[in-house]
Amino acid sequence: MFNINGYEFLILGVLAVLVIGPKRLPEYAQKFRNFVREARRMASGAREQLKEESGVDLSEIDWQKLDPRQYDPRRIIREALLDDEPKQISAGAPLPVPETLQTVSPAREVVRLSHGEKAPWDNEAT
Repeated sequence: MFNINGYEFLILGVLAVLVIGPKRLPEYAQKFRNFVREARRMASGAREQLKEESGVDLSEIDWQKLDPRQYDPRRIIREALLDDEPKQISAGAPLPVPETLQTVSPAREVVRLSHGEKAPWDNEAT
């Protein structure tokens, strides 16, 4: 739980005896034991309450599936843009234009002029 080996536990015990004193050490050890028991009881109560309210048991959840470290944003974006099928584009070749952009009217039809201005393309020789 705390990842303490025997040597570290022995050092903590010696420090506790020196700081607290041998007379009060049993009293503080009992208080610590009661604290740990109460914390475990509260954690199990919270787990049971979560199970009752959500209807999901924590032991049934697949935590590997929910691990955010498994997601690679570059892969997700690549798959979304390429639709899972990589398209080869040679150097210098024009990029393919999606059909939705091909149906947009040219800029000459979209631009609105105000106050009798002439459009730049009106000066072109037709």
